[in-house]
Amino acid sequence: MATRWIVTGTLLLSALLLNGCVPVVVVGGAAATASLVHDRRTTGSIVEDEAIELRVINALSKEKELSQQSHINVTSYNYTVLLTGETPTEAFRKRAGDLARAQEKVRRVHNELVIAAPSSMMTRSSDSLITTRVKSALFKVKVEGFDPSRVKVVTENGTVYLMGLLYHREAEAVTEQARQVSGVQRIVTLYQYQD
Repeated sequence: MATRWIVTGTLLLSALLLNGCVPVVVVGGAAATASLVHDRRTTGSIVEDEAIELRVINALSKEKELSQQSHINVTSYNYTVLLTGETPTEAFRKRAGDLARAQEKVRRVHNELVIAAPSSMMTRSSDSLITTRVKSALFKVKVEGFDPSRVKVVTENGTVYLMGLLYHREAEAVTEQARQVSGVQRIVTLYQYQD
């Protein structure tokens, strides 16, 4: 009898939890769809960028010593890979770049890894906050036809990396807006230009 109540309770709890997830999935899906509509990359490029990130992460994780001693973020935008984070040696830094370059469909690699111990959780939290502030600030850009979702923002140790398929006038406005955000120490622009 007790087993029956446990099974019934578990099923009921699962149903309630799943029911609670539906709005999140719908809202998340709507946000992703809106982003796809405004992205200047083709749908194929967007999907391929996700696949590139996974392939690079997988290749890095197979290098046990490298992956255990380093903190590496992988971002792909329009077949361009950005590596950010920290690694203890120049050899590891070079190896990470080589692994990224070796992946299928990667056109270019920006290896921005620094030789240092992995960043602290406090630094990473601060970086996340800076990224959020920069993304929010991009809504203030007043250039006709500009959409903030077209800019990829990555922050590592106070350095903000900006990627996107933009027109020159958009890129200038985005960079200027990002400069005004509190906590930004340096900006690296990795734009690909439409004009």
